[in-house]
Amino acid sequence: MTSQIRSLRPFIGSRDFAVSRRFYRAFGFTETVLSPAMSLFTLGGVSFYLQDYYVADWVDNTMLFLEVEDVEQYWQELRALDLPGQFAGVRVVPIRHETWGKEGFVYDPAGILWHIGEFTQSA
Repeated sequence: MTSQIRSLRPFIGSRDFAVSRRFYRAFGFTETVLSPAMSLFTLGGVSFYLQDYYVADWVDNTMLFLEVEDVEQYWQELRALDLPGQFAGVRVVPIRHETWGKEGFVYDPAGILWHIGEFTQSA
């Protein structure tokens, strides 16, 4: 294909839309309200749509990978936000080292799993 791709924006659900909106703003994302039931969240050139829509099987199986330049530094900044202290059900799982790089995990208030990682040069 010769067309230039500009973005990829997944749609994710929320168990409690108001709580999830607050969570993602606290996480550092900028919110653009698109309708009473959907917002666009953007951070560092990446975006996703958050919907006021919940289907357990879908949300329980949603995973996103956020690649960062330096996962150790990002993790220090993330831990300083104390998201689990602010939002029920949120978990932050420490970084683990893999053959391809390293990653840590964040579970949002609905249970959506964020992989936050850094690839090694060879990956």
